[in-house]
Amino acid sequence: MSSSHHFDQIRASDLAIQRLRANHPSLIDLTTGRVERLLAALGNPETRLPPVIHVAGTNGKGSTVAYLRAIAEAAGLKVHCLTSPHLVRFSERIRVAGELISDARLEQLVDQLEAANAGEPISFFEIATVLAIQAFADTPADLCVIEVGLGGRFDATNIFDAPAVSVITPVDYDHLELLGPELSKIAWEKAGIIKAGRPVVVARQMDEAREVIEREAAKLRAPLLKMGEDFDAWEERGRLLVQMPERLLDLPPPSLFGGYQFANAGLAVAAALTFKPDLSEDEVGGGVASTTWPARFQRLTKGPLAEMARARGSDLWLDGGHNPHAGRALAEAASRLVDRDPRPLVLIAGMFARKDARGFFLPFAEMHPTVFTTTFDSPNAASADELAQAARSVGLGVTTVGDVTEAVRAALQVDGPAPHVLICGGLHFAGEVLAMSPETWPT
Repeated sequence: MSSSHHFDQIRASDLAIQRLRANHPSLIDLTTGRVERLLAALGNPETRLPPVIHVAGTNGKGSTVAYLRAIAEAAGLKVHCLTSPHLVRFSERIRVAGELISDARLEQLVDQLEAANAGEPISFFEIATVLAIQAFADTPADLCVIEVGLGGRFDATNIFDAPAVSVITPVDYDHLELLGPELSKIAWEKAGIIKAGRPVVVARQMDEAREVIEREAAKLRAPLLKMGEDFDAWEERGRLLVQMPERLLDLPPPSLFGGYQFANAGLAVAAALTFKPDLSEDEVGGGVASTTWPARFQRLTKGPLAEMARARGSDLWLDGGHNPHAGRALAEAASRLVDRDPRPLVLIAGMFARKDARGFFLPFAEMHPTVFTTTFDSPNAASADELAQAARSVGLGVTTVGDVTEAVRAALQVDGPAPHVLICGGLHFAGEVLAMSPETWPT
């Protein structure tokens, strides 16, 4: 597989990360104890950070973080940002005052942390989180936006007693092996980022999740701002309208494609205004309209696959969503695309074996896209046959292919007009696509 060969070379350039991964396997410890121990050994850098906006939820976390950062930067603020996972290079996770962390700085921090950790058990994600916090403490900024890795309550990032704002995006079924299986249990995990007396901005939720979040906020006397009740956001005449308790904002549409992005952007606007109520409409609108977030219904215009698509007159899209909620959002975005430009839709899917592939494909059933299933370079990847079975079970026509390059080639040979081609199924798979050419590496 030519693509995975490239992918490994890029991964290998992340030497600091190879060291961390080798020394700290993914042993998941559902407490924040190990993180607190390492932070203490470093002199508690978390106490020297600018105000923190902490973001949890199942879907839309990354987009919400991206809008928050863009809004703050449009207002002239310097922003530190921690997100996960990365798509191509580890440094994408850690943005220090707006810039991706440099390899040289990463190397120094790994040395410092390995020495401070003194061989104690700690997971890769925990040490990566502490590394980011140390990097943020060493560089002045006006705001820290921190995305939860998994869950919330026991996540490595949940070490802030008094965040400026906590944000909870839509809660849905995902990571059932660690957080589930009931929605109320998943919501309880996410609600763990709510802190005593600190404001919480919450997306629309299913009733079961909303009740858990309300109960937790009431217990901690945390002021709650709920979308659909205390504020709202909607699309009107192609613009984003956000109704806050004190003001109505009429903003340009979000730069990220898909109807669900109006809700993600609206949630970020409410969180930004909770943090800094005097932001002007121009600052907020400038941020919403300039946000970038790779592998979220991203149009690919560069790299080898995009060149193949262009030669056929096709457009190529990439999305990393991987659960039923993401499948619904993606099907909605794809149907907008087809409404705007009526040509056939082709899906190319690769996914981790433990994901609900049938639930992901189900929302596409009415659109009847042609589907190609494939696999990618990971021991946890589902086989092309397993995915094909899931897609067929909801009535879709499927062909299995060896790798993503072969899949794009086959998609472009489908009879009829040049199709819209959508590569989807997960961030690891999307990362493999972006890794193929330095032109498509996230910056």
